Amino acid sequence: MASVSKTFAQDLCPDAVDRTQLIFTERWKLWLQLTLGYVFLQAALWTPPGPVDVFWMLLTAVTVLFFAFDGRYSRGEMGLGVPRFVAIKWIVGLGLLAAMLLPLIATLTGANASPTHVLPLRTALQYTVWAFVQQFILQSFFYVRLETLLGSRKAVFATTALFALAHLPNLILTFVTVFAGLFFCEMFRRYRPVFLLGAIHAALGLMMAASFSDSLLHHMRVGIGYFLLSKPI
Repeated sequence: MASVSKTFAQDLCPDAVDRTQLIFTERWKLWLQLTLGYVFLQAALWTPPGPVDVFWMLLTAVTVLFFAFDGRYSRGEMGLGVPRFVAIKWIVGLGLLAAMLLPLIATLTGANASPTHVLPLRTALQYTVWAFVQQFILQSFFYVRLETLLGSRKAVFATTALFALAHLPNLILTFVTVFAGLFFCEMFRRYRPVFLLGAIHAALGLMMAASFSDSLLHHMRVGIGYFLLSKPI
């Protein structure tokens, strides 16, 4: 009797899929996607400049884009829609407030000692593009998958941890990105505005570069670039 009951669903419908196995399979796929994306990203960050580094960067980009647009998540879930007014109000308001506080914090702590690192226009534009790319990777790839696996609130902390660890060995940036990551991920959890977060990310990064001593920020470099620093970015 027991052996019959175990196959009852399959007897009624030969194409029936065990739900537990389906859930396990989907979760395994998501963990694999996350692992590959993060390992390739770290490889790109820690490989010295050259052909191999370019290979890792391209592999990371292809992997993230391939998995991100595999049809698993909608544009709305990935934050690719038009942000609502309430999202603009909170994110822009809090983001600009934080940006205005950065010079004050740098002054009060003495962290604004020369040289600071005001970026030239071309580099500032490149950083702005990179800020949008970071938010897409962080939210539309990592967060949405961790949200599926862990739940929305735990995903905020898990995604923030990945974000902060990607800024090692620059301890100042790692420390700052813990708080920035919590803000970015919580705002994404609530409102899903990835492009808006990219704009605020750029504003905060540029203001930080202009406000804090470059002896602390190391031109805001991370990974192997932190140790290979020889000239301004």
